[in-house]
Amino acid sequence: MTGEIGKILVTGGTGFTGSHLVQRLLERGEAVRVLDKSPGIFRDELEAAGAEIRIGSVTDEDEVREAVRGCRVVFHLAAAFRDVMASREVYWDVNVRGVERVAEASLAEGVERFVYCSTEGVHGLVEDPPGTESSPVNPQDYYEYTKWEGERALAPIAEKGLPTVVLRPTAIYGPGDPERFYMIFRRVASGIFPMFGDGTTSYHPVYIDNLVQAFELSMDREEAVGGVYLIGDEDCHSIEHLVRAAARAIHAEVRIPHFPFWMLWVPSVVCEAVCRPFRLRPPLFPRRADWFRKTRAFDISHAKKELGYAPLVDLDEGLRRTAAWYIERGMLPGVSADGPS
Repeated sequence: MTGEIGKILVTGGTGFTGSHLVQRLLERGEAVRVLDKSPGIFRDELEAAGAEIRIGSVTDEDEVREAVRGCRVVFHLAAAFRDVMASREVYWDVNVRGVERVAEASLAEGVERFVYCSTEGVHGLVEDPPGTESSPVNPQDYYEYTKWEGERALAPIAEKGLPTVVLRPTAIYGPGDPERFYMIFRRVASGIFPMFGDGTTSYHPVYIDNLVQAFELSMDREEAVGGVYLIGDEDCHSIEHLVRAAARAIHAEVRIPHFPFWMLWVPSVVCEAVCRPFRLRPPLFPRRADWFRKTRAFDISHAKKELGYAPLVDLDEGLRRTAAWYIERGMLPGVSADGPS
């Protein structure tokens, strides 16, 4: 295959991050194939734009081989994430063995570039911020651990000749974000945002368009091959600053009372322990509570220097666009484009 022919495969391509990447690739005139275990909310939109959608899992070796066949570039985004009910076996099969399956199929197919979406979380709690790609690997939960093991599983396949790039995004947000930022906006819209801890914990977001730019550069730049890059917005922020910025985005006033962190942590542990035996998704669990105390601040200069990465959307603009998406779909009751009614 040459750089002018062959499809681009995006695993996890109907999800939040993947769908934005697929849309951008289609805008570039690329032929795009998606492999995802579920249609997601973006399937119809992506198919209408010209994407080939295959419903299947990276845990299925035959499905993976068929998806990779005829592709010159593979973006591997599929992952078990935010599923507190999934077993450790599921996380391992998707996040570690899944990387191996897709990478091995890519090597066999002669794929020209394999881009793996890892996570900032492999560094865990950053003890000496800002963190860099060489900061200690210190995953704090099983998701982060399996993403790191996915990186390790990729390395020997790269040594056999597969051109690889590893991206470690910070906290991804933007239109379509189904979880963290949606919850932030909903709480802000209520007028009260309980803050557990002092609110100074560092948080490093990355707006989805900035991340997609990094994906494109990882595919296009020869210098990227063999590299590992932290990808974030230009600046990190305290979580209290983030909450107040979200309030500005919807023209809302928000009160932020402070409480000791243990008042959230203890219920989160109990809630998960009670719900798990009954296969119920807990409304509160430790990974969600950790948002209030995990320091996440990173230096993105390596990606800027080697990839030419230049995040263009700042926090205020990113939050404005994200809020507009929720408002247009009626997902923030009582909030209009002009603010809370």
